[in-house]
Amino acid sequence: MANNEASNSRRAFLRNAALTGGAMMASAETHAQGTKKPAKKQPNVLMICSDQFRTDFVASNGRNPSVKTPNIDALAARGASFQTCVCNQPLCSPSRSSFMSSNHGTRTGVWKLNLEPDHSLPSVATVLKQQGYTTAFIGKWHQSGVQQPDGSKRLGWIEPGPSRWGFDDHWEGANNVDSVTHPYQGNYYDNDGRNIGFRDIYRVDFITQRAEQFLENTAKNNPDKPWLLYVSQLEPHQQNDVDDMVPPKRYEGKYDNAYVPTDLRDLPGNWNSRLKGYYGCVEAIDDCVGSLMKTLEKTGQLDNTIVVFFSDHGCTFRTRMGEYKRSPHDAAIRVPLIFAGPGFDKGTRPTELVSLLDLAPTLIDASGHTVPAAMKGRSLAPHNDGAASHDKPAQQPEELVYIQISDSMVARAIRTRDWLFCAYDPDLIGDKDEYGKRYLDFCMYQVNADPDQRTNLVGRAEYKDKADELRELLHKQIIANGEPEPVMVRQKYYV
Repeated sequence: MANNEASNSRRAFLRNAALTGGAMMASAETHAQGTKKPAKKQPNVLMICSDQFRTDFVASNGRNPSVKTPNIDALAARGASFQTCVCNQPLCSPSRSSFMSSNHGTRTGVWKLNLEPDHSLPSVATVLKQQGYTTAFIGKWHQSGVQQPDGSKRLGWIEPGPSRWGFDDHWEGANNVDSVTHPYQGNYYDNDGRNIGFRDIYRVDFITQRAEQFLENTAKNNPDKPWLLYVSQLEPHQQNDVDDMVPPKRYEGKYDNAYVPTDLRDLPGNWNSRLKGYYGCVEAIDDCVGSLMKTLEKTGQLDNTIVVFFSDHGCTFRTRMGEYKRSPHDAAIRVPLIFAGPGFDKGTRPTELVSLLDLAPTLIDASGHTVPAAMKGRSLAPHNDGAASHDKPAQQPEELVYIQISDSMVARAIRTRDWLFCAYDPDLIGDKDEYGKRYLDFCMYQVNADPDQRTNLVGRAEYKDKADELRELLHKQIIANGEPEPVMVRQKYYV
């Protein structure tokens, strides 16, 4: 095909797809497949992941009067900010393996922390690498469980090979960043395993500077080759060894009397002492987004780069089950998901229920390539104007997202537009057992009537029929995702 014909073909595809999309729906069993061919100038892809970032801490979402995120807001204003995105497992390693491969943790093999994923599954990086992209990673990896020769966990460098899961051209950072760094100093490993470290600079700023350097170098040295860059920040996740969210010095004291989200108020937890630091960390992440956008613009790459800002899970501030996440509540599972750039340029706020399973298919599809059948999510591209993907999934009884929970308990949940339902196996241990055998009703919330999820409807006689319906939907999802069929047990009493 001649170059001008390929370009015309790509433009025709985008135009026709925008006119003929169906209704958007998240589903664990659907995936996008296409036959389109990429244009000559393939878009770059920039993934910006902020760890444990609550969706109500994006100021433009209008749910928090204290938070300051002008750069993230600007990204949302020019792109598509999905208002109801749910992660598929509220825990770092499983969530990351899930959004990287568009498969649930029990399929990737990473059903809890510090396990090695099944690298036979395609990832967003392996797919784009095959299409000629330079693939690069910078920051927090937390997707490897390979042991050191002495049997200890791998905390730092990930050597070239399968464990990089397609990020073959440039890898720097650490597997467990918070284990080898602190907010103002620490170990940090370059592509060849050299510890280049940092000191007297805030961790978010250092990682941002490394990403800026990559963007500048690729624009200067190889401007015609497309790239995928995954920038993974630790903040606003707590620094584990001190159990605190540590903001940059420039924001210390700024949020001492900030707004307290309504789902936290009056609940026991540590939000009273941790929330102000969290706010400062969030603003530092916004600074990162702003710096990266300015670098893209300065280097002439902004107009041809798809940018996605998202998080692996939310944060409950230990108000639920004593956990920061690892619970089915919206504070733990809802995350921001903002796309901007080619195909996402109309400033929309889609309200459809989507999940992080949709992230990789969206980036692959928006880049002009076929989404592998092994990916279970669906593409949200290029329809950011209220229309849905051209790959319309089969109709389901309810639009839903399937969620797996480990570590705190062995549990499974579904989130629909109106309901959250979760069941757990009370006889198993969350960090030792992968699958449940006997799931008992744990919680049920009517999320629109009770957005803070304060009233658990499990065991209430007036909601028995609805609980039966949701329990059956959950049962079907467990089986559909290849897990052993469990016994589902109704909670007989109000608790």
